[in-house]
Amino acid sequence: MHRLQEGSKIVGTKQTLRALERNQVEVLFVAEDANKRLLAKLTEMAEANHIAIVYVKTMEELGKACNVKVKAATAALIVNNSFSGGEKNANY
Repeated sequence: MHRLQEGSKIVGTKQTLRALERNQVEVLFVAEDANKRLLAKLTEMAEANHIAIVYVKTMEELGKACNVKVKAATAALIVNNSFSGGEKNANY
């Protein structure tokens, strides 16, 4: 989880989904207390593309690990600063 504070990341389900679709995700972080149905597509995509998934206990814990002031259902470390879909640290 310390890599979330140091590496290039995105925070939020929409941004994470966009990065997964563009094959830009190195590691996917998922909060265990997030809506499972909402996250199903993201975890399926990550598994299909052999992307590591790290489960975090709560959305609050994941948000804090990402240095954002809101809870986060998902976050992702991105490959080589390749994300071009807007803010890297969007607060979703």
